[in-house]
Amino acid sequence: MASMRDIKRRKTSIQGTQQITKAMKLVSTVKLQRARAGAERSQTYFDCMYDTVNNILSRVGHLEHKYLVPGASPKKAVIVITSNRGLAGGYNSNVAKLITGQEDWKTEDVVVYAIGNKGREILERKGYTVKESYPEVIEEPAYAEAMLLSQKLLTSFAAGEIGEIYLAYTHFKNTVSHEPKLLKLLPVEYDADAKAPAEGADALMNFEPEDVEALDMIIPKYISSLIYGALMEAAASENGARMQAMDNATSNAEDMISDLSLKYNRARQGSITQELTEIIAGAEAL
Repeated sequence: MASMRDIKRRKTSIQGTQQITKAMKLVSTVKLQRARAGAERSQTYFDCMYDTVNNILSRVGHLEHKYLVPGASPKKAVIVITSNRGLAGGYNSNVAKLITGQEDWKTEDVVVYAIGNKGREILERKGYTVKESYPEVIEEPAYAEAMLLSQKLLTSFAAGEIGEIYLAYTHFKNTVSHEPKLLKLLPVEYDADAKAPAEGADALMNFEPEDVEALDMIIPKYISSLIYGALMEAAASENGARMQAMDNATSNAEDMISDLSLKYNRARQGSITQELTEIIAGAEAL
């Protein structure tokens, strides 16, 4: 059995850790409220843009456009959104598994654009090529950053350097529920059975200017909005995951402290009993 000194030292150490986890939980809670508000504000635009593009493409039928057909290159560009810090449970590893779990993807054909250091570190260890890293973007997500990344990827896609573009992030459902998602950005996929507006649903869609020119303007905005929406959801999910992890750590520390207190009291009681026994035995010997 550990000595009273060892038990007390360990209890003090755990109490110090518990104070840190409590503080981190409070910080994550405050950050979550702000990130959640941002994600909710952007969600309306995000959903509207997705529905609009889906509706347009479902009504124009077959259309030869550079953003609607796969590129000739076997390379797949993947935007991976994770955090710069750990202590968030399985938040970062779950996003990385979206890429490593694709059995039909060859490691050498995947080009990673990492937003957040943790995803970059995990995928580099797995042998994936990280072409560019943007750790600062996830700290303060901005639409301008999403637009710049979108333009860079669209240029590479148009030049034939990459054949497909994907987005790996964590979808924010609520404070305690977050879902890792892998979304294909290019070539644009849409639901051909999507429900069209009731009025004029069967009418042909006319474009002004021409359809190719219209899609050249719409799809880059569509891609930028998806990336920005994913950044906002990922920021909220990260803080929600960290808040949960720190809450669990605090609860576990409380259980360990209670257990150590019980062991300390038992050891103290045993020590007192032994001392009394020795005193009584000494008195009887006299």
